[in-house]
Amino acid sequence: MNTQQKVAFITGGNRGIGLETARGLGKLGIEVVIGVRNPDKGEEAVAALRAEGIHASAIGFDAEKPESFRTIHDHFERVYGRLDILVNNAGIALADFFAPNASTVSQDVLRRTFNVNLFSVIELTQVLLPLIRKAPAGRIVNLSSILGSLGVHSAPDSPIGPAKEVAYNASKTALNAFTVHLAAELKGTAIKVNSAHPGWVKTDMGGPNAPMELADGGKTSVQLATLPADGPTGGFFHMGEALPW
Repeated sequence: MNTQQKVAFITGGNRGIGLETARGLGKLGIEVVIGVRNPDKGEEAVAALRAEGIHASAIGFDAEKPESFRTIHDHFERVYGRLDILVNNAGIALADFFAPNASTVSQDVLRRTFNVNLFSVIELTQVLLPLIRKAPAGRIVNLSSILGSLGVHSAPDSPIGPAKEVAYNASKTALNAFTVHLAAELKGTAIKVNSAHPGWVKTDMGGPNAPMELADGGKTSVQLATLPADGPTGGFFHMGEALPW
């Protein structure tokens, strides 16, 4: 590897928004490593990226198996000596977005959703942060959602009013809080931490009725992963526009 070439790690990077993020970063000359649960699907994604001239590889990653996070750290430390970009893209939704369930959601759904969408993100970030500190300009991007915005949800004319699946939404609200707190802690360093709302995208999670095409799904993450030195930190963005918390 060229020691001047940046390296990025994208969790859940073998499909959907994660793969588009890897593609977008790779086309900027950044080496991309995608975290995958299924090795075969990971190799398929890597082959597709390499066919486009992108330097790409895959490594095993399962948000529900945090014991593997140290292995990921050791891989980046051994091969690259640092990590320039971390995109916490992996996430789950276990219930219907448009079925309000605050009074009925099960503890299992709550715990599983928070485990993947929040707790594993925090733990992985903590494990990899020493390597991000070694980068000249580290960037951390947390994949959130407008559904995590308390401001938008509570507006009388909210455009997301019907989408009240509490486990997913609350996990993204909490993820935004983590973004704010980590960015504040790292203020004065070269590291920037931001939350991204990718938009409602035609993915397995977003469904076929989503208004955004898959090719646009990674654009916000790519923007935040490549912010200049005078770019923002501790914010919540979609396509360059700040969103309400």
